[in-house]
Order: sequence, then structure tokens, then C-alpha cells
Amino acid sequence: MVIPDEVPMVALLGPRDELLRTIERAFPRIDVHVRGNEFRLTGDSAELALAERLIDELLSIVRRGQPLNRDAVERSIGMLRAATSDRPADVLTMNIVSSRGRTIRPKTLNQKHYVDAIDSHTIVFGLGPAGTGKTYLAMAKAVAALQAKEVNRIILTRPAVEAGERLGFLPGTLTDKIDPYLRPLYDALHDMVDPESMSKLMAAGTIEVAPLAYMRGRTLNDAFIILDEAQNTSPEQMKMFLTRLGFGSKMVVTGDTTQVDLPGGVQSGLKVVQQILDGVDDIHFARLTSQDVVRHRLIGDIVDAYGRYDARQQRGPRRPRAVEEESSS
Repeated sequence: MVIPDEVPMVALLGPRDELLRTIERAFPRIDVHVRGNEFRLTGDSAELALAERLIDELLSIVRRGQPLNRDAVERSIGMLRAATSDRPADVLTMNIVSSRGRTIRPKTLNQKHYVDAIDSHTIVFGLGPAGTGKTYLAMAKAVAALQAKEVNRIILTRPAVEAGERLGFLPGTLTDKIDPYLRPLYDALHDMVDPESMSKLMAAGTIEVAPLAYMRGRTLNDAFIILDEAQNTSPEQMKMFLTRLGFGSKMVVTGDTTQVDLPGGVQSGLKVVQQILDGVDDIHFARLTSQDVVRHRLIGDIVDAYGRYDARQQRGPRRPRAVEEESSS
């Protein structure tokens, strides 16, 4: 395969051939040799076809002006092996919003489908473990919608539920008391809106961050509304929130049903709503998995390990073989 002269080989191979070594590890049945601007591939025919497609995709990503890194190469290989109709180059170069030199975009196929669902549905539920970008991508879409004047305001909310520990009575004003619960939303906003603009937008009410209890009795028109940590809502709270939807608005509800912090005996509204609204037109449930984790690589392994542990707990402890034989006799 001959790479065009206008594409620097270091962009495809990476510093000190880091990306080339990533490709070699992913295709152990292929010998990869690079000389000048040529790739020479020999080995298993099926793997050769896949490796050729990979180089084409990486070349397309570089031509679109996005730098490559090891994560992008590994995710491209995963998408190609999954044999989906979506091209890795289309997924990894899909820009949602740019701010202060940073561009926010999906990094996995499921994330792209999630973002596409937000465009095509009025209410979208983003379900998945920590680190899959559920809230972050939804907020990026909200900022993009505000910039494009598709909505007049952004409303971010989450239930004020403590995550497994009691904080006691917090000092200060009401704003000071609820701030710790809403801090993750502020952190994500700071990545997408410069501080000066953010303070002005919040002062004008164009961006509102509030606890879920503040939503009762309101009708939210021409707004992009995000409910975060929705697994910590009761069924009644979930119904209350969803019925706030007004004309010209979109809603995104995000949560992880494996991390419910509600007191014992209280059902999660996010679990119940999947049974109630399944199949309702213009409502979409986007499900992300540990394969979509975009934080530290260990988080995906941690999520999988907890999933296996929970499955074993549901099956119950396995009795030793000697005990089983004795009871059967």
C-alpha cells in the first residue's frame, strides 16, 4: 500500500513507531514492513483485508485533520472486527462542539449511535456504566443546540442523593448546600463553555443547574433538559420530570442502574421507566457497555469484574461437590 506523499508517515506510524507497534500487536498473523511511504503486508488473507481497511480508515482520519493516537487505532480495529456498517473514520471524526481548542466527539460506535439518537428523538435515555460519556456527550449536544439557536436554554438537573455516605448538615446558604451534588455538572460545563461566558449565561438563566426537586410544577419550553444520575430517582420523581417536557424541547436522561444509592426498599425510577416506556414512539433507550468506557482503560475491566461478581451473587453460593453428593444420596 502506497501512502500519498502529502501525508507524513509519522502521522500514521506515531512517534517512535508507537502506532505501528499497536497494529502489529493487533494482527499477529501478519508481517508488516514499512519502507519510505509504503506498507508491505504479508500473511493470512482475511487478516490482510482487515489490515488494509484499517490503514485506509487511519489515512482518512489523518486527512480530515485529526491526529491519531493509540486509543483511536485500537478503537478503529475493534469497530472493523465487529463488522458494522459504520466506518471508524466517520465515528472518530464526528465533531459535536469545539471550545478553547478542544473538540468533543464520540469515541465508540455506541456513543455515535447515542449522539445520533439525540438528534432524531425527543426523549433519549442514556444507560450505561461510569465512564461511557453518557452525561458528557449529552451536555456537548446541549451546548451545540444552544449555539445553533435550536433551543433558548439548557437545564441540567440531578437528584440530591448521597452516594453511600452521610454528609450531615452542610453549612452555608441553600446554594452552598446543593452545590456538592451538582458539582459534576459544573465540571463538565467548564470543559465546553469558557468561564466568562458561562457566568453570564447562568446569570441570565440561559444555563440553569438545579436539583431535581426544583423541576416540580414547571413546563420547560424551547429547552435542552438533562437529568443526570437518574438511577437515584423514585418512579414518582421520574414521572414528574418527564411530564415537564414542553414544546420545542429535548430531554436526555442518563444513569447507571448498577449504582443505585436510594435507601432500602425504594425502587429506582430508571429501572421502572424502561418497562413503562419501551416501544413508545419518539423515545429511545441507548445502551452503552464497558466497551464504551473512555476513561482509564482499567475502568472497563472494573465494570466487567463487578458484573461477573453480581451474576455469581444472583446464582447463589455454589456448594462443595462432597456436600452435593452427600445430599443426593
